[in-house]
Amino acid sequence: MIEQMTARLDFQSNALLLRSQRQQVLASNIANADTPGYVARDFDFAKALKGATGMSSGGAVAATTDARHLRLGSKGNGQPDMAYAVQTQPSQDGNSVDLDRERANFVDNTIRYESTLRFINGHVKTMLSAIQGQ
Repeated sequence: MIEQMTARLDFQSNALLLRSQRQQVLASNIANADTPGYVARDFDFAKALKGATGMSSGGAVAATTDARHLRLGSKGNGQPDMAYAVQTQPSQDGNSVDLDRERANFVDNTIRYESTLRFINGHVKTMLSAIQGQ
């Protein structure tokens, strides 16, 4: 019974961790906007979330029954598959960071992180009030 109550929290906690990792990647891109030769990085959040939760494209859950099994959609160490961002504005120094795109992605990710955090807080408060019988 407790697993049913916490299943939604597990999904949201995975989403929160991935949002945090993406925020670090985007912040790194913005910080290196003037570094010659720096190539911007990012990852597909939806694909990484499916991999972190064990969901395949069909929606079935992939269970790992042994500690030696590999998790799908990641490198096996909890890190999402990183990719290079497509360069939209060529530069002479080889830097592929588009500050406008990176800032927009940063703000979007921040808002989604905050909404996920608020959802978790609301769910915990609801569970607590149900336990207390209020």
